[in-house]
Amino acid sequence: MVTFSKGDLVARKSYLGDIFFKIVEIVWKEGEEPRALLKGLDVRLLADAPLTDLEKVSLEQVRSKRRKFVQENRERIQRLVTRGGPAKGNTLKENEAKEDLDFFEIPGTVLHLDGDPEYLKLCLDTYKEMKIKAHGLSIKEEKQPEVVLQLLQEFMPDILVLTGHDGLLKGQKDWGDINSYRTSKYFVEAVKRARTFEKSKDDLIIFAGACQSYFEAILRAGANFASSPQRILIHAFDPVLVVEKLAFTPIDKTVAINDVIKNTISGANGVGGVQSKGRFRLGLPKSPY
Repeated sequence: MVTFSKGDLVARKSYLGDIFFKIVEIVWKEGEEPRALLKGLDVRLLADAPLTDLEKVSLEQVRSKRRKFVQENRERIQRLVTRGGPAKGNTLKENEAKEDLDFFEIPGTVLHLDGDPEYLKLCLDTYKEMKIKAHGLSIKEEKQPEVVLQLLQEFMPDILVLTGHDGLLKGQKDWGDINSYRTSKYFVEAVKRARTFEKSKDDLIIFAGACQSYFEAILRAGANFASSPQRILIHAFDPVLVVEKLAFTPIDKTVAINDVIKNTISGANGVGGVQSKGRFRLGLPKSPY
């Protein structure tokens, strides 16, 4: 008989092993079959399943699945790791093109709160590759509303990202009820509190949500971008791909929503939003020091 422990890598037999998870906790209730609380390894999903529905997966299986993902999304991943070069088409540069001036560039700055420390590290490493100044803290979803105001005051970012894990609760069919979701209510409340700090959607851009999150409620709370319009799973990279477009679009230009969505892995089924201005600035002259 297979035994399971916290930290084991598993898949669900009833879903034909489509997603790989890590066991976060095993719940034992008297008179009930033991269940595992599961965290997606590559998607921002929380789920639970009876232990009898689980099968262990190896590290090599996980690596193989990730290699396949990278191959299928090579163009997006390559753009992530090579981003950070000079912005093109900026009005200031075009107007001063005849002058012998040396510009400096300031992409939008980011404050990223993530309920998952492993995903946060992945995002922070990618921001660094793209030369985006980012502050990141691992804050559980339910704690994000409590700390977001203080952290906004401390870091004064251009872009706020609120992510972690989410998912529709088993057996829930009312997608218009906030209580049908595991953590959407925390993202909604955190966005509302952030908007008491900065009301303008152009002065503070907010992305919030995770897998299957209550998209409409998060947008109504004041987010510029959110997941998940069709309640699908979103990839760990999706928030970073949204930030990339926002941070490198000049402040005098409106970010094309279609370009933001097409830049993500999940597409329009997983990410959506409203018109927003970019947060990239050019300055001059560049100091020699």
